[in-house]
Amino acid sequence: MGYFHMNMNPAHTDPLSRLALHHLYALDALLQARSVTRAAERLGLTQSAVSHSLRQLREVLEDPLFVRAGDGLEPTPRAAQMREPLRQALHHLGSVLASGAGWEPATGRRAFLIAMGDLHMLTLLPPLLTRLRAEAPGVDLDVRPPPEGRPELGVLQGADLAVAVRSPQVTGVRGRTLFEESFACMVRADHPAVGEVLDLETFLRLDHALMSPQGGGPTVVDTALAAIGRSRRVMLKIGYFLAAPLIVAESDLILTAPRSLADRFAGMAPIRVLPPPLALPPFAVRMLWPERLQEDAGHRWLRELVAEVAGHR
Repeated sequence: MGYFHMNMNPAHTDPLSRLALHHLYALDALLQARSVTRAAERLGLTQSAVSHSLRQLREVLEDPLFVRAGDGLEPTPRAAQMREPLRQALHHLGSVLASGAGWEPATGRRAFLIAMGDLHMLTLLPPLLTRLRAEAPGVDLDVRPPPEGRPELGVLQGADLAVAVRSPQVTGVRGRTLFEESFACMVRADHPAVGEVLDLETFLRLDHALMSPQGGGPTVVDTALAAIGRSRRVMLKIGYFLAAPLIVAESDLILTAPRSLADRFAGMAPIRVLPPPLALPPFAVRMLWPERLQEDAGHRWLRELVAEVAGHR
């Protein structure tokens, strides 16, 4: 492994003033593809054009940016550090240029960054992708977990849209309720201790699994039990919504979860879905977006589509 030859320029002018936008897109593509050939294919350019941009970037930034590693390229520490900020900056620029322009879903091309947890990835993404393929084939989605589990923080850090269960009111962030979610209990299909109806005493005798992506804190179930002077044993805490039902399907644990998740897994794993034996208040699932995109035509179209999909989930 060796460094590419560098032609360092001693000038200390503003790097951005010495680079064209296509150089930055080339760098973004190289950081994603780790190959000049694949980056060129992504951008619809020749390999020589991407190589020229890389030479210019190295000269201006005074860093090799990439070194050879096997059949591909490995970013230097500086290039790796630039990866996410650069992608967000280019994403914001695209949003700014699109803002105020007309939007035709059937012919428009645009990428949206969405922050949502794995629960809503499973329940909302499949029908959303079906609609996009049929109505807006030029739209791409980049879906990521919210930073620190906070959807509003994802919006503040560059996401176009976020799906949230609980989120504080934040300046610069708009919101809309998509639907109300209730709870259900899941047990394995042949659970020896659970009959056709789940009563409270059986519920309390069983060991529980708890989906807890953010760690501790009182849960809706424990608060409801405390109100009637009862408690349960949580044998397993797990931070992944999509793993918990599969573990329940192969154990004697019981899991209380959002009804949409339970219904989804009922057709995917050997589990039974039962009503909880105590009253649990429903909760709202909300959509969040940045204030700056409120009047953006393409973003407004996406919001309406997400709301429609959520209403028919």
